[in-house]
Amino acid sequence: MLFRPFSRRTVLQGIAGFGSTILLHACSSPITSSDRNNANNSASIKVGVNVGNIPWQFRDESGELIGFEIDLLKEIGKRLGREIEFIDTPFTALFPAVLSNRIDAAVSSITITADRMKTVDFAQPYYDSDQSLTTQTDSGIQSLSDLKGKIVAVDSASTGDAWAQQHMDEYGFAEIVRYEGLVPAMADLEAGRFDGYISDIPSLLYYTKDKPSLNVVERILTGEQYSVMFAKGDSLRDEMNAVITTLKQDGTLAQIHQKWFGIAPESGTSTTEVRSLPSAS
Repeated sequence: MLFRPFSRRTVLQGIAGFGSTILLHACSSPITSSDRNNANNSASIKVGVNVGNIPWQFRDESGELIGFEIDLLKEIGKRLGREIEFIDTPFTALFPAVLSNRIDAAVSSITITADRMKTVDFAQPYYDSDQSLTTQTDSGIQSLSDLKGKIVAVDSASTGDAWAQQHMDEYGFAEIVRYEGLVPAMADLEAGRFDGYISDIPSLLYYTKDKPSLNVVERILTGEQYSVMFAKGDSLRDEMNAVITTLKQDGTLAQIHQKWFGIAPESGTSTTEVRSLPSAS
């Protein structure tokens, strides 16, 4: 592989603007600090996850739910003294589920964007990322410039989806097809049902490392950062954020990174450095 998915990147202007889907659900009442404090603190925390999002949350051969963000949330729950209950939820449904309080939080390599922050809150970021282009190894497609007149696939309502829409005319994509999850998209790419897949680079590098028929051919610089998403005003955000700070300071988050990507995170990234809470301003 020619790419390293661990460096911080310059933000591509416009990518943060995606989030119109969740604006439709902004009428939900926020959870206040008093609501949270009056709740039973021994109750489980319901966290929405898009199962099949490798390596963030997926099932192993025995059916056990595993992944980078699964380990992260389990550790947060342990330090808060509360059980984490994972709720399998399609990516596009995570936003209304948080806004309607059906779940307490959501993770699924969710990118912090200014538009999303109009209706939801995020803890500090814990991973820096970019988008990428993956193709069949023998397709002859080596970059975005080879996709004129070709069909590209994206994850529905993702930042990769937004990027592809914004650059469709620039690169001459013939069509954009949408999937709910990486695994079905990869199966269709291997079957030749489309020409290139645009999605988060860490997931694609992890998925293709033992699949010689597939290759990540180009990094798409977007400067994205992943975090835990909450309803506006939910004090659980601050509780979890404090734990994330501790996990960075004591090296636990770096150990989770080492486990899932095989190398230590680079210094200066959101995986190692404490960050401020994201602000919409």
